[in-house]
Amino acid sequence: MLLDLLVIASVFVYFFRLKNPIISSDAQEQNFLSILLLSLFWVLLSTKTRLYSVSRNSTYTLYLERYFSHMVVFLFGIILLGKVSNNDFIKSERFLMVFVLFLILLFMKSLIFFFLKSFRSLGGNFRNVMFLGKATNATIILEDILKQRKDYGFRIFQANPSDSSIEQITNFWKQKSIHTVFLNSENSGLDKETEEKVFAEAELAKVRIILVPNIIQDHYFKYELNYIEAQPILTPAKFPLDNQTNYFYKRTFDIVFSSIVLLLIGSWLFPLIGLLIKLTSKGPVFFTQKRYGYHDEVFHCIKFRTMVVNDESSTKTTLANDSRITKLGKFLRKTSLDELPQFINVLIGDMSVVGPRPHMLLVDDFYKPIIGRYSVRSLVKPGITGLAQVSGYRGDKEDNMEIEMQKRIMADAYYVKNWNMILDGILILKTIFLMVFGDKNAK
Repeated sequence: MLLDLLVIASVFVYFFRLKNPIISSDAQEQNFLSILLLSLFWVLLSTKTRLYSVSRNSTYTLYLERYFSHMVVFLFGIILLGKVSNNDFIKSERFLMVFVLFLILLFMKSLIFFFLKSFRSLGGNFRNVMFLGKATNATIILEDILKQRKDYGFRIFQANPSDSSIEQITNFWKQKSIHTVFLNSENSGLDKETEEKVFAEAELAKVRIILVPNIIQDHYFKYELNYIEAQPILTPAKFPLDNQTNYFYKRTFDIVFSSIVLLLIGSWLFPLIGLLIKLTSKGPVFFTQKRYGYHDEVFHCIKFRTMVVNDESSTKTTLANDSRITKLGKFLRKTSLDELPQFINVLIGDMSVVGPRPHMLLVDDFYKPIIGRYSVRSLVKPGITGLAQVSGYRGDKEDNMEIEMQKRIMADAYYVKNWNMILDGILILKTIFLMVFGDKNAK
């Protein structure tokens, strides 16, 4: 925070000196008050945007969403300052000043973010954690994520045998310097007395206990914590897109964005891709398939055809090195160009630019009874791109399809509960990046 405030003050002084080579005593006082107000606003704003509440398991996508949200509001703060300040340069240079601030802080904060990630990947700045109690799907998924993401900086210790005494467990915490214990929120495998002692000893030993809800339990997702005076209560959760104003903003953006894409890109790229498809394989240019949409209504999802015409397109999911995929189809899938016709689905209202990716009907029908919170995806319109897709959770992985699918559903559920326009913008930018440089998870 101090580093950010120093950058803000330096940029402010730099722009002022460009307009005022000679600084009077009155100007010095005015500048000091202006910098003080900006700094105070930055600090107060950060408590709302949680700019500095960055956990080690934060992803860059969500970090950018928080930073962009902060800078948008901070711009309005500088505009308001220009209205009440006697510094003319703030009124004339405020947009350029914010733009420069945005770039400098983005570069600096991204550098620090990725330095910490790299340092943790190499084994530094780590925390010792352990899983205690009976293993469930939820703890298996969590452990798998922590093992894969070395940049989170967690060293995992296996749970002690169920017959271990409290003394043995607490000694293990001290010997291994355990920082956090992950425990199932229900059916932990520990008897009530032992569980109560674990919580009591953890408090004395300054060990954090994090409760992991089971994947099939969704009451924590459907409710949120509120208070009546000091008494905590759980009230039904309100999702952002349940608000008609938010829904209007998102739908307006979908119409404008899809229209621009179809006019500026689709008008020339669609005929070109269509011609290449016709020249390289027999069959139609477009491929339509039934998918579940908003509130599980079935719609016809449009894509460029990337496979040879076959009878299994709606009954068999895509595999790695699938022989049905054409050479051109591999390129279209790798760059996600095969998804471009779905902007037509967006324009007519079947889909959104950003949202949970629609699955084949047989995939949805298979996983709905198995995975909790699966139906949450239908509370918003399906998207051309989404949080799960840009996070690498796309395409079935043959080694453990159910685990990977559960990760995708959790990412989709997070999006539904935490939607905002800034997050949509970040996901679109990241999708463009993957289209340009290729997506290794695309099949």
